[in-house]
Amino acid sequence: MDERIPLCNSADLVEGGRAVSFDVVHAGLSCRAFAIRFEGAVHAFLNRCTHVAMEMDYQPDRFFDDTGQWLLCATHGAVYKPDTGECAGGPCRGGLVKIALSEDDGVVRWHTDWNLKPLVF
Repeated sequence: MDERIPLCNSADLVEGGRAVSFDVVHAGLSCRAFAIRFEGAVHAFLNRCTHVAMEMDYQPDRFFDDTGQWLLCATHGAVYKPDTGECAGGPCRGGLVKIALSEDDGVVRWHTDWNLKPLVF
């Protein structure tokens, strides 16, 4: 069953700017995830490079390259498309795991599914 969990205010995600990070359980493992805004739309992915399963941000919540057009893995140099998570260059092994988001009434929400749940302490 799909649950929609409030993540942040819409204004917190600026085009090509800092991400909003959050914790999820994916395939039974605790993982970091991040949400960004690209070309006006919100997108979210697991913070896990497909080359080697490491977090990608070069500084906390920083994923975009200098042009604001690509997501980069700071460790491996893998490049991903910000709207789909598809590998666009470098040492990728497939694309990033995308997390469904919705945005309405000034709030961004992430959607759970059979394989993605909130991390509960």
